[in-house]
Amino acid sequence: MNGPEIQISFAPELRLFVAAERRQGRTTVVTDGKSTLGHDVESLGVPLTEVGALLVDGREVPVAHIPAAGETVEVRAVSRPQHVPGAPLRFLLDVHLGTLARRLRLLGVDAAYESADLGDPALATLSAAERRVMLSRDRGLLRRREIWAGAYIYSDRPDDQLRDVLERFAPALAPWTRCTACNGELGPADKDSVQERLEHGTQRAYDVFAQCRTCGRVYWRGAHHARLAAIVEEAVREFGDAAA
Repeated sequence: MNGPEIQISFAPELRLFVAAERRQGRTTVVTDGKSTLGHDVESLGVPLTEVGALLVDGREVPVAHIPAAGETVEVRAVSRPQHVPGAPLRFLLDVHLGTLARRLRLLGVDAAYESADLGDPALATLSAAERRVMLSRDRGLLRRREIWAGAYIYSDRPDDQLRDVLERFAPALAPWTRCTACNGELGPADKDSVQERLEHGTQRAYDVFAQCRTCGRVYWRGAHHARLAAIVEEAVREFGDAAA
């Protein structure tokens, strides 16, 4: 049974989530008279993780607001930088965001990632258990009620993905302090203690090493260092001072 009709419009950043006919200006939506405004917005395709203020007739309301006939609703995008209260800022990335996870770790950002596809229920549960911000391009995953907090990754290009996360959440950067393989913390290592893990050419050519305190992986300024350093330098220049 049809309920009250409302007029709804979406911020430009959110229009990719909704059907083409609802992307320009205000559109009429028939509600059921019982569901919350948050439910109505999600039913139109917009994850609540991407929603900032909800304005009804110019007045901000919570997502639990029940729409009434004739109301005009404006759905704004989340504010940037976005503050995530209640826990240290940590991330959880789904199986499709491995490159982004490694780049965040390169910058010293706590970014958990599983290379196996755990499935949406397990990822949502892990987000809640460890109080991590779920990063994903899967809208269905971001709509799961279990997740502690989440954010949609708008681009499929790693450079743009990294910039998006750093701009949105403004995490503290501490380059070269975290293992890109397992997310553990790095510490200095002397050459003698790690030489059995090194190829003979590496032993001869390098003297400064770091080692992951969790998985034991050894790091040095090898052939790929210049490319990684360029990623670090650009991120630090645009988004914050390095802590290391």
